[in-house]
Amino acid sequence: MTRTPISSRQAQVVEPPHDLQEMLKLANFLEQNSAPAMLLGPDGEQIALPLPAYEALRRVVSAMQRGESVSLEPIDRQLTTQQAATLLGISRNTLVRLLDEHELPFERLGESRHRRLRLHDVLAYRDRKRDERRSRLDEMTRQANDDGLYEVEASNYSDALARARKA
Repeated sequence: MTRTPISSRQAQVVEPPHDLQEMLKLANFLEQNSAPAMLLGPDGEQIALPLPAYEALRRVVSAMQRGESVSLEPIDRQLTTQQAATLLGISRNTLVRLLDEHELPFERLGESRHRRLRLHDVLAYRDRKRDERRSRLDEMTRQANDDGLYEVEASNYSDALARARKA
């Protein structure tokens, strides 16, 4: 399989329209119809939209009707360390440390020092870290609730926290 170099296949980012009314109508239509629709060409030709394409369209329209930009990328796309770091919202140096600690898989280009990461692996890492943060936050919230810190007035919170730490 021939791969297009990363530099020549820049992500195509699509911005939502300024007037979201039409996007909202389309999003509502797609939400009300779970079966794939027909695609109508300019010459009147119709073709059934395959289910995976229909689901992708639903997700794209849903994001755009919320005013979000959208980018579609092949999941096996390779990223540079800087691109991966930007996607994760961390510095390149932090990403390199994660690679050295085997937190993320990567490939080297021949004998080069340059490393490449698969988009799929970076997204899986991001989701795993998000789930871990959510789990820790849920545990902290549960603990604070058990310690009665939600019933305390803001002005007395420091004292209540100190008592909870001692207990």
